[in-house]
Amino acid sequence: MNRHLLPKLAAAIALSLAAASANAALITGDIAFTSFNADEDGWSIVALADIDANSTIYFRDDEWNGSSWNTGEGQFTWDTGSSSITAGTVVRFSATDSALRTATIGSLTGSGDTGTSASAESIYAYLGSSSNAPTTFLTGVTTEATTTNLTNAGLTVGTNALALTSSTDFAGYTGPRSGLGAFSLYAAMVNDSSNWTINVGGDGASFVPNTTAFTVTAVPVPAALPLMISGLVGLVGLSRRRKAALA
Repeated sequence: MNRHLLPKLAAAIALSLAAASANAALITGDIAFTSFNADEDGWSIVALADIDANSTIYFRDDEWNGSSWNTGEGQFTWDTGSSSITAGTVVRFSATDSALRTATIGSLTGSGDTGTSASAESIYAYLGSSSNAPTTFLTGVTTEATTTNLTNAGLTVGTNALALTSSTDFAGYTGPRSGLGAFSLYAAMVNDSSNWTINVGGDGASFVPNTTAFTVTAVPVPAALPLMISGLVGLVGLSRRRKAALA
């Protein structure tokens, strides 16, 4: 390798590591639904990326037509709390239709018709300047006969959104929560309804979702990067000393 490129390469690697470690804004697919309960009025989500402390994420079950919301249903604001939420964490939201509504992390407030329906229901999670002005749809779940409400929000079923059976009372993800090398790899599994147990009919109010955290298998390569950078820096120093000795 050209010795003149070594300083640039070392700097580029260092910058990449710094960028990877820095907190970044959430993007579509960074969270996913892991349960839906129309009878208890609640749901749970998994963070597939770290969520910064004191973030605001909105949930809403009005329908988005691509440019505006319809009206008459519920709006929720989730304050994620004073600590960051690490990727793999599952957060449950319960009794969303009452003053007893709770979130296992942070706090959830709501307004409008905050009940959840088994049929013809779509719930979105999104970022925005307000609940009325979404800027990034993170994920969605629907029990509609079609997935139009999700695609209107730029979401794709099986990738970053979920379609459940119409008239679902309770549904929970039952697929793998460990063994993959990155949290993002769980997105396709969690957003595939074949990896869910879906209950139609009856009363699902007493069903409790699985809130076990997701984990990833350690990959040894990133741990070697600091050593590689150190080695590159050492080579740069050696190259400079030899150049000085020859001068």
